[in-house]
Amino acid sequence: MDFGLKNKTAFVAASSQGLGKSVALELAKEDTDVIICGRNQDTLEATKMELEKLGEGRLLAISGDLSKAEDREVMIRKTLDEFGKVDILVTNSGGPPSGNFEKFESEDWDNAYNQLLASTVHLIKGFLPGMKEQRWGRIIAITSMAVKQPVKNLVLSNSVRASIAGLLKTLAEEVGSFNITVNNVMPGYTRTSRLESLMAQNPSFGDAVKDIPLGRFAGPEEFAAAVTFLASKRASYITGVSLPVDGGWIKSVL
Repeated sequence: MDFGLKNKTAFVAASSQGLGKSVALELAKEDTDVIICGRNQDTLEATKMELEKLGEGRLLAISGDLSKAEDREVMIRKTLDEFGKVDILVTNSGGPPSGNFEKFESEDWDNAYNQLLASTVHLIKGFLPGMKEQRWGRIIAITSMAVKQPVKNLVLSNSVRASIAGLLKTLAEEVGSFNITVNNVMPGYTRTSRLESLMAQNPSFGDAVKDIPLGRFAGPEEFAAAVTFLASKRASYITGVSLPVDGGWIKSVL
């Protein structure tokens, strides 16, 4: 299937490892120009080397912390200086700490806001004007299945990620006339370092596989395939959607 992504430019946030990396790898296979970012320079360069083996698209790796406004500004400026525009924006970030409500102070909530919502808003503001000018674009947020069904002991993630879904649903209506689609992809239990860390902190996370109809955790590449489809020309009539990639874990009808 031709996804029509050759010569398109994609910025994938938090993409030196985990789900962001899996999306960057999948897009690189489509000969997309890919911008990756991450906090660890060595991990970032290693990921860039992997991408270079996969396709013919240009690559740019930018180090920085997405929770810091000044770092986000540098990422946006370097990307636009190098490529002039971004056709596909995939927002993403690491998850905030696990714990119940009484564990966290105001500073923890501020950190979760900056890590999750503020980073999403800032990146969209940086790249949306170019999408509107060319009257084409894809905005895809990686959030969590917690948006539809909160996960026990993840109060920060449950709360702030839901606000991202509200932002995207609103934005989808505002920019649809510019041929820009806006969607939210909700990963379920996926074999990443984040899941391994959560299971190390709380072994009961591993028991979640019993609640997944497919009977297993996802591979990162399975999640990346869904994001790549939403970025493609084949998904031109899908917008305002929150798509679970969770093996059937979410139990709601809608």
